[in-house]
Amino acid sequence: MKPEIHPEYKQITVTCGCGNNFETGSVLAKDLNIEVCSSCHPFYTGKQRVVDTAGRVDKFRKRFGK
Repeated sequence: MKPEIHPEYKQITVTCGCGNNFETGSVLAKDLNIEVCSSCHPFYTGKQRVVDTAGRVDKFRKRFGK
């Protein structure tokens, strides 16, 4: 690697809108505020729901489901 061309890698604190805080490494020179993290995202918490517009899921299951 060439010397003096890479950005400095530091530890920063990431703060989520839900109140969760964690530290990570980044080339960003300041702390980061985010809206969604793995503690509050519906996919990771198991609170995910399927939005069925006009019965498309049922229509698919009728055609291809057994």
